Amino acid sequence: MLTQTQIDLVQATWAQVTPIAAQAGALFYDRLFALDPELRPLFKGDVAQQAGKLMTMINTAVAGLDGLDRLVPAVMDLGRRHVGYGVRDAHYDTVGAALLWTLEQGLGDAFTAEVKDAWAAVYGVLADVMKQGAAQAA
Repeated sequence: MLTQTQIDLVQATWAQVTPIAAQAGALFYDRLFALDPELRPLFKGDVAQQAGKLMTMINTAVAGLDGLDRLVPAVMDLGRRHVGYGVRDAHYDTVGAALLWTLEQGLGDAFTAEVKDAWAAVYGVLADVMKQGAAQAA
């Protein structure tokens, strides 16, 4: 499970990213599609609009980390919906790599090893919950 220190680090660093959310979203999708071009067709609409939705979703998740038990049902539902979009378990690793890279670009020197580990832990927990939701939907 997550420690309070990890939650605090993620929330503090996310607060530094939110002012550049549009750029961070664009960087994320550029990196995601560079890592796995086969993911591009899964995104039917405007990528800038999708980036905005992603930033909103991350914002909600980060804000909800202090009440993870209340966040889990929504994240599980997201995983169930992702099945319908063609998302597979392996895609979560690519998304995690793109997310960490994006955070590193946006945070610069503030992206320390401890911050990276905290984000990796948070993403890992949330990705596991989404995969559980996907398994239920399959």
